[in-house]
Amino acid sequence: MPGDRHIPVFLDRVSELLAPALESRPDEPGRVYVDATLGMGGHAAALLAAHPRLTAVGLDRDPQALELAGRRLAAYGDRLHRVHAVYDRIAEALDETGVGPADGILFDLGVSSLQLDETARGFSYSRDADLDMRMDPTTGPTAADVLNTYPVGDLRRILREYGEERFAGPIAKAIGRARERRPFTRSAELVELLYATVPAASRRTGGHPAKRTFQALRIEVNAELEALRDALPAAFDALAPSGRIVVLAYHSLEDRIVKRALAERTRSRTPVDLPVELPGHEPEFRLLTRGSETASDEESARNPRAAPVRLRAAERSAGGTSISAERSPAE
Repeated sequence: MPGDRHIPVFLDRVSELLAPALESRPDEPGRVYVDATLGMGGHAAALLAAHPRLTAVGLDRDPQALELAGRRLAAYGDRLHRVHAVYDRIAEALDETGVGPADGILFDLGVSSLQLDETARGFSYSRDADLDMRMDPTTGPTAADVLNTYPVGDLRRILREYGEERFAGPIAKAIGRARERRPFTRSAELVELLYATVPAASRRTGGHPAKRTFQALRIEVNAELEALRDALPAAFDALAPSGRIVVLAYHSLEDRIVKRALAERTRSRTPVDLPVELPGHEPEFRLLTRGSETASDEESARNPRAAPVRLRAAERSAGGTSISAERSPAE
């Protein structure tokens, strides 16, 4: 079964944080959950099982993930709406499915277990494959396109900004020299170059020499940070009053964007020199976590993908107004 291949990260904590927003009384309309990164449906499966009147809208840019999630969640029938889209299209997905504003939203960011496990996708530096790295393999440039066509200066910037790579300059220059002899096509070619370029002392203490470069290429190929910057405001606006959002980030670049976006929405708009809160200037959201939460040693041992995770969550104020369509009355 598809679900056997995937252990959802922070499943219990995500369920706990979203539960107050997803529970509904029999005389109320069922609530709506948006899984902005459906993947293989692990979080969605748990939440649909725990809340029998819940409707889920699952977005994913990866057609293979949507197909596997559909098989895993087939028992929930029309309670699940799958949408082939990047998560910055949350508002459009809710409009297309016609289920109303969201009560709970989850972002589980980064590369999925499915994409890492599928050798042919080229996400892993530990197995040789075509340099693809597209989360949606039906569109857009590949990692090979980036390596073979970007100016060396742009490669250096990408490696430095998206990979936080100390040796971005030497690596970019080495890529420029190598591609003049032969274009890059396979991940093993890039790994070999990185072993030859990154100093041995750094390799002994800084982990695999390809880790940061592969991260940077993946982020560039999939425009992940740009999409996240657009997606968070869209998600905040799509939440119903008292709705909740949970975000799981796996590296500092993602978490920094999430932290800033939450800070903006949880800040009062009353001038700081006034002694009382002005009506209509209250914060739109309140934080549900103190800073970011990290995985316990037990969870990291059970699910190594959880080791770097940073969880942040917030709740929309009860008086907030969603820009999504009004919820339909209970039948």
